[in-house]
Amino acid sequence: MTRVAAIDCGTNSVRLLIADITAGGGDGEGGGTLTDVERRMEIVRLGEGVDQTGRLSPAALERTFTAMRGYAELIERHGDGHGPVKTRVVATSATRDAANRADFVSGVVDIFGVVPEVISGDEEAGLSFTGATRELAKLRPARPYLVVDIGGGSTEIVLGSSSADAARSIDIGCVRMTERHLRDDPPSPEQISNAAADIDTALATVREAVPVDEARTLVGLAGSVTTVAGIALDLPRYEPDRIHLARITAGQVHEVTRRLLHATRAERAEFGVMHPGRVDVIGAGALILDRIMREYGFGAVVVSEHDILDGIAWSLC
Repeated sequence: MTRVAAIDCGTNSVRLLIADITAGGGDGEGGGTLTDVERRMEIVRLGEGVDQTGRLSPAALERTFTAMRGYAELIERHGDGHGPVKTRVVATSATRDAANRADFVSGVVDIFGVVPEVISGDEEAGLSFTGATRELAKLRPARPYLVVDIGGGSTEIVLGSSSADAARSIDIGCVRMTERHLRDDPPSPEQISNAAADIDTALATVREAVPVDEARTLVGLAGSVTTVAGIALDLPRYEPDRIHLARITAGQVHEVTRRLLHATRAERAEFGVMHPGRVDVIGAGALILDRIMREYGFGAVVVSEHDILDGIAWSLC
């Protein structure tokens, strides 16, 4: 058994998974086990303004470092009796895009004692695929899978059966689309139309690298997807066990998207499953999922609570 700590620093949130991993066959078919010790998430909005300025703001960096300091304390606490905890810090879209990412790197080294890996979109896609499908394979849904990981600054789209065979990262995310298009409360029809057109243009480029028409099961990851699922299931509060591996139809996704885009910020905040940090950007996240299902012709999405964070943890074993 190996105790590991995985930190995923995205555009909207920074997340921690401390887990015990027992290695299995390592074949992507559910070999081995991953047991959660701690799973945490903080909305820090690291990518706030990056689409316009090209830089990480001092305020966003400090929010991120504050959350990370708390995570470092948890890692140290859970290392007692287990020896040093193997730790990996991965940063994605916002940090890739920032001219001052060296400021982020030096801060992370000070906190965790490890250099964060600012990974490419393709690397992000591969880790997301591993995290999402390692357990999913036990259910034996139709293959290949098309795994979509909707983040704050980018969306990763990956096709594969036992491993990632083809992938494309596109600069379409819930934070980026909100800042670029959905500025009113609620957004105007013209803003929604422009956002949808922007998303559709990016989705069309995916076919250049990923044969999406070969996919038989759509798997959706990350907070936008799980929040849409929770609303579609009419949950009074966020319940990961009920959301994980739920099957949500295209009709349900479209209706939830319509409700979110026509609601005010105050109305969106009233949904019991809504994390406060997602209230501002959930409409754009839902729209991305809705357009993916329309563009690629999927009648349903299987929702996974396991994603790149789990993939990072598996990579440490």
